[in-house]
Amino acid sequence: MGVIAKQSIRGTIATYIGIAVGVVTTFFVQTRFLTTEEIGLARVLIDTAVLFIGLAQLGTSSSIIRFYPYFQDKENDHGFFFWAVVVPFAGFIIFALIYWACRVPLGAWFGDKSPLFVEYYYFVLPLAFFMLYQTIYETTCNVLMHIVVPRTVREVVVRVGMLVLYLLYAFRWLSLDGLVIGICVNYAIAALINLCYFYSLKRISFKPDWSFLRANKDLVKRYLLYSGFLLLSAITSVLAPTLSSFFVTAKMGLGTTGIFAIATYMAVLVSIPNRSVAAIASPQMARAIKEENREECSFLMQQVTRNMLLICGFVLLAIWVNVDLIFHILPNGATFETAKNVVLILGVSQLILGTFSICLTALNYSRFYAFSLLLALILTISALVLNNYLVPLYGMEGAALSNLLSYGLYFILVICTVIALCHIRLIDKRWWYIVALLAALFVLNWLWQSFLPTLNIWVDSLLRSLVFIGGGAFIAYKAKLSPEINNQLIHL
Repeated sequence: MGVIAKQSIRGTIATYIGIAVGVVTTFFVQTRFLTTEEIGLARVLIDTAVLFIGLAQLGTSSSIIRFYPYFQDKENDHGFFFWAVVVPFAGFIIFALIYWACRVPLGAWFGDKSPLFVEYYYFVLPLAFFMLYQTIYETTCNVLMHIVVPRTVREVVVRVGMLVLYLLYAFRWLSLDGLVIGICVNYAIAALINLCYFYSLKRISFKPDWSFLRANKDLVKRYLLYSGFLLLSAITSVLAPTLSSFFVTAKMGLGTTGIFAIATYMAVLVSIPNRSVAAIASPQMARAIKEENREECSFLMQQVTRNMLLICGFVLLAIWVNVDLIFHILPNGATFETAKNVVLILGVSQLILGTFSICLTALNYSRFYAFSLLLALILTISALVLNNYLVPLYGMEGAALSNLLSYGLYFILVICTVIALCHIRLIDKRWWYIVALLAALFVLNWLWQSFLPTLNIWVDSLLRSLVFIGGGAFIAYKAKLSPEINNQLIHL
């Protein structure tokens, strides 16, 4: 856990620097200088690109992490990184053709409420290409146990670039066309930086080692089977995170999507700590599963779920305690305050995601990985049904609720599957203590707001932050709910 803790902490620091930049960009530049429709356009373009690359990877990101230990030896990687680059390129070509062919039906679905997205439909292709290779090179760095620079590129460099672009657009130095083109260029720069850093880590060869493949035909067969399975899984699972945004865009228009995007950004902050942890814990989990070391798998699983519940839970608490103040200081805050309940609902969904995503990682890297396809299918069907039913009834809150319900059901099934099939211990008694602490803090915050008058919003937020966040953190530290975090704090 030492390597995980060290790399994760550094990656998390970079992440939260990026968050600070993102807060300025989202809360003080976008809301001040962009219309809700323009915010919605940027959001749906990126969401569409994320969906595109989830399919175009052909399962490469997970395959890289799972199979790199089988290709690696002390001298070379047997051309492993050649396949890491070529396979997603083939996937991009395939899905680019499918995307081009779907222009008419998708244009009809979005055209009535969101014609601006239809106008910029084809800009998704270059954006997705650069995002794809930014992701691929980030994953290759992860398996080499170097996550800090790629994490800094993703969370800081990209966000600073977006801030600059929005400012240039705000002062009309860029047109809307220029802004969209600039977003594509921003991700191209990020992909190039990751590529250069990847080359600097070790002697990299992109020459395929055909003799190694001929000598390990069973390994090649398992790689192809696993990647093909992940492609089928991706067709379902990558749809779910973006469905709410697409339904809001199609049913309510880009203006509502813009408001929903701001609420989503606030909620996503909850699961941010998991990104660095997952990036470094996933290769460790893959290695432990390869070695069939069930004790190490359980030890790693318990630490990650416990620490993520504690950290992500306190992030959600901090957001909810201060949500009224956030909307108060937000430019045009009254417009976006309509999504207040959306923030909480999506925040709980992100708390579940941040806490239990390591379970999905374990399932995907185990010999029972095929079960995740069935679970992903359940996730997608439930998300489709719930969005189709709840968005027309409750608007943004319906979209958020469908997200929470579908992910709640999904992770319940994932957890049960991991416990039943992999025989990995998931949680310990400290986990339950953390649940009790967080529940008590949220209830006490609700009682405070319900029965104590608010004389000044700044003073009220400050007092509740000191009492619930500061007091809760003190209790967690003294009760040693996370020995790993306590040890890191001692050595700071």
